[in-house]
Parts: sequence; C-alpha cells; structure tokens
Amino acid sequence: MTGFRRGRRLALDVGSVRVGAAICDPDGILATPIDHVRRDEDTAAITRIRDLVEEHDAIEIVAGRPRSLDGADHGAVDAALTFLRALAARVSVPIRLVDERFTTVQAHSVLQSAGRSSKQRRERVDSVAAVLILQTALDLEKSSGTPAGTILDREV
Repeated sequence: MTGFRRGRRLALDVGSVRVGAAICDPDGILATPIDHVRRDEDTAAITRIRDLVEEHDAIEIVAGRPRSLDGADHGAVDAALTFLRALAARVSVPIRLVDERFTTVQAHSVLQSAGRSSKQRRERVDSVAAVLILQTALDLEKSSGTPAGTILDREV
C-alpha cells in the first residue's frame, strides 16, 4: 500500500464527438466538471486538454476505458486509445485508464434528475461522466492505497 498521492488529477471521458473533462482538488476530496472539448479536430482538442493539464498543474490524467458489461473491451476502445496515445505524446504526465462501465448512463441519470433537457444532457454528459470516473478513481485510491487503473501504454 502506497497511500493517497496528493495532487490534482484531470479526468477525461473520451467520446466520438466530445471529450468531457473534470478536475479534483489537491487532496482528492471532490471531482468537479471543468470543460467539454469538441472533437471536430483532434489536434485542437489535444491542445486544449494539454492546456488544462498545465493550467491546473495536474499530476496525471485519469481516462475512462470503454468496456462492455462482461469486462471485455468495448467497440469504442480503439478510437479512445488512439486519441489518448496522441494526447500522451503531447503531455508530460502519465495517463491512467480506468473502467468506465455505466458512467455515461449514470451521468444521464444525474442530469435528468437535475431537470436538464435532452439537449442540455447531450452537451454536459461527457463532463459529468468524467466527474464520475475521477471520483471513483479517487475513492478507490483512498480505500486501497493504490492508484486506480493501469498506465496507458504509449506505444501504438
């Protein structure tokens, strides 16, 4: 057991249209949404995410890894990993992959409960999913003393 590592983490929920982003405080108490980055152009999206890492002095990126209910890689995993490897080449912090099963469904439920319209949910669901990914990773690290997930292999 290594204990909880102090420092801000940036979480990403990589979708085909948007990348949701969330950040936590240095003590890992609370994850909050900070942005959603359109993927019209991945180079611009990667630049924006790199800027968020630097702006918030993040110690690492925690990214959701799409999985199916049985734990196998989801069809979207290849596209997400390609994006994350391109990002890894442009940032100096490690990228951790954590299981993101159910986060989008949970995010839609949270937004619906908050009275958001269908259009408002579409615009914010990725950022809320990033919050759920990050909060789960923080809670797991605090309870186990070990960082959640696995380090992204930067090789293609």
